[in-house]
Amino acid sequence: MSINKGSLYIVATPIGNMGDITERAINTLTQVDVIAVEDTRRSGQLLRNFDISTPMMAVHEHNERQICASLLERVKNGESIALISDAGTPLLSDPGYFLVNQAREMHIPVVPVPGVSAVITALSVAGLPTDRFVFEGFLPAKSAARQQRLEKVKDDNRTVIFYEAPHRIIEMLKDCQLVLGGQRKVVLARELTKTFETVHGDVLDELIPWVENDENQRKGEFVVLVQGAEAAEDAGIDPESERILLILLKELPVKQAAGLAASITGLKKNALYQHALTLKGENS
Repeated sequence: MSINKGSLYIVATPIGNMGDITERAINTLTQVDVIAVEDTRRSGQLLRNFDISTPMMAVHEHNERQICASLLERVKNGESIALISDAGTPLLSDPGYFLVNQAREMHIPVVPVPGVSAVITALSVAGLPTDRFVFEGFLPAKSAARQQRLEKVKDDNRTVIFYEAPHRIIEMLKDCQLVLGGQRKVVLARELTKTFETVHGDVLDELIPWVENDENQRKGEFVVLVQGAEAAEDAGIDPESERILLILLKELPVKQAAGLAASITGLKKNALYQHALTLKGENS
């Protein structure tokens, strides 16, 4: 399969397992005139693995805007260029947006060569709703800013997906616990497609100790998937169930009140927990 000259190709590459690359991706990377890469060292390993000798050019967040014009001028003059990131599908928390945006403004053909994405890979195995979801990328590194971002999504009833670095995973989960509540379910997808791949989900009150007690679960690259909030009306919290919850809240902490109310009413504990937090806020 031959490529079209004068085109920009957006090529997905494996996120770990080299067997996940597509035949079309290999053909494209072999035939283009140059490959724009995020890191020449990491991409060099990928290319050597598949005996691809196409020249590379570094295009990353620090130089993308500066070299974009010259790169696209080459495409306008008939060259073909492929853009890849360190792993997965370019532009998802990776450089490339400005380049693609400018290419389309210049009416340069932008051709997708689809493949692996860590977001979709994690979502497909998490066991959380997949019909509606939102990808938020990396949260801020500082706790205060991180909590502010979490506040903006805490009432979203879509599945919310983040990336996170290993050195921040515990602090990030604790901020989730503080803002979203300890009974919110979260799934950690770690080292996807690699030797030590782990996909584990639980409510935050249980998930955090699980991660803290196993050093191996704090290593590698993380996709963090958060179950969407349940609106009280969607969860079927009727007036009688709310009355029971209010009585219990007068004597018990929120977590215990929600658990006991779930046993009495048969409703979901997480929905009751979230509703209890709302009631506490209204009565404070």
